[in-house]
Amino acid sequence: MPRLATSPDDLLSPQEALKLSGLEYMQSILDGTNPGPPIGATMGYILHSVEKGRCVFRGAPQFNVTNPMGTVHGGWYGTLLDSAMACAVMTGVPKGSVYTTLEYKINILRSIPLGMQIDCVGQTDHVGRSTGVAHGEIRGVEDGKLYATGSTTCIVMKVA
Repeated sequence: MPRLATSPDDLLSPQEALKLSGLEYMQSILDGTNPGPPIGATMGYILHSVEKGRCVFRGAPQFNVTNPMGTVHGGWYGTLLDSAMACAVMTGVPKGSVYTTLEYKINILRSIPLGMQIDCVGQTDHVGRSTGVAHGEIRGVEDGKLYATGSTTCIVMKVA
């Protein structure tokens, strides 16, 4: 069962993280060996499943992520899609390498009702020596409707 970091000391050091492939790192979050990042608590989502080339985050937007009109802020969609798509890229990153998002784009198709459980799926299109490309979508768990889509490009860097 995933758990989330509550202080910087909970997170792996860069040296420890470089000993794991990206897939091993993500699996260690899913099984609770290592904590996930605290952004999950802030935004109301958690890692739900992971395999090579695919990550799923599950969550439900609450009032704390609304805009002045009382609907889910676009930044929530973007943050969730960035997490899922970039973590999907991470599953293809080898030991001794790191990655980060270079750019991402989202398309919001419809408003997600507050409290509705969604899955955000990130799927890789390509992970190479220096770049990773992925796409993602947010769907309702119960209604199966598509609420948003996204795409990303990440940089992959060998550091060890």
